[in-house]
Amino acid sequence: MRLLHLSDLHLGKRVCEFSMLDDQRYILEQILSLLDSSPVDAVLLAGDLYDKPVPPAEAVRLLDWFLTALSARRLPVFAISGNHDSAERIAFGSHLLAGSRVYVSPVFDGVPAPITLTDDFGPVDIYLLPFLKPAMVRHVYPDEPIETYSDALGCVLRRCAPDPARRSVLVAHQFVAGAAACESEEPSVGGLDCVDAALFDAFDYVALGHLHSPQKVGRDTVRYCGTPLKYSFSEARQHKSATLVELGAKGDVRITTLPLTPRHDLREVRGSYMELTDRRRYADTAVDDYLHITLTDQQDVPDALARLRVIYPNLMRLDYDNLRTRTQNDLDAPARTEQKTPLEHFAAFYELQNNQPMTSQQTAFCQQLIETLWKEEDV
Repeated sequence: MRLLHLSDLHLGKRVCEFSMLDDQRYILEQILSLLDSSPVDAVLLAGDLYDKPVPPAEAVRLLDWFLTALSARRLPVFAISGNHDSAERIAFGSHLLAGSRVYVSPVFDGVPAPITLTDDFGPVDIYLLPFLKPAMVRHVYPDEPIETYSDALGCVLRRCAPDPARRSVLVAHQFVAGAAACESEEPSVGGLDCVDAALFDAFDYVALGHLHSPQKVGRDTVRYCGTPLKYSFSEARQHKSATLVELGAKGDVRITTLPLTPRHDLREVRGSYMELTDRRRYADTAVDDYLHITLTDQQDVPDALARLRVIYPNLMRLDYDNLRTRTQNDLDAPARTEQKTPLEHFAAFYELQNNQPMTSQQTAFCQQLIETLWKEEDV
């Protein structure tokens, strides 16, 4: 059985106030072309379908178009809500959509029931688990001791218990400990939202969303496919792709990445103003890419942003790297220290003293203690 793993479409996203909608439609059309040339049996969408809980109308229309195009190819689609989505809005119409084999995770109300596909090797059970917070799981299981994200996920997955004789796939949207994050993902302070990869041991393949870098976590078959587009300059050197998963007999899982090429790449460029405006320098480059330009001139160039946009119309960010800015960074260091939260200060002190970061349980305890002390001071 062949499955295409996608996640974090973030439809409606703006990067540096530039709308990504046209680029998102372009990459979704490319994914549809991949499906036409390399057919699969189902598509997995592992959360963050939208960039905001209340997405703009254009983003809703784009997702409607994409799901309709997948359904027209008679492909089952398995989609969950992520932390950027409204679970209620994503779940709207799910019973009607299931009639077209578009299966959408409901608002969390307990252990998800598997949806089963079948191939020559037998059944494949697919579990849809939307983004979970501890409070969501405590609401459903009030008698369980749930403090951390790992506690919450463990509580749910213990009750899932997939049949060990059958192949099983989990679609989830969580931050798994040990994975590498990008600046566009906003991980919580101290790693409070981390979950343990060992919780997924019972599943043959885990299709993860949430982190934007394609990567495995722990084992090859627990994977983030990453975003189909670059959404921050911390991703500038990444190569985006879709993940193709081939399930053979029980225990036989093969993974291939299918490269995706954006309409406009997102790149970082560095040099002096004279260098970057020299036609010999830019003539053979994609000047309409989304750019972060760092000027190395010692003096600020008057109206540099507008003048550079004559050549580079999609210039998103402009800054300088010179003696003045490096000195300013040194002067700003104390101010950045003052902006840190008490938990961040304590976590840094703990790591300095113990040569290792705090565990998620220790971080949760410290956060709770700090909040309690603040409440007592306010009394």
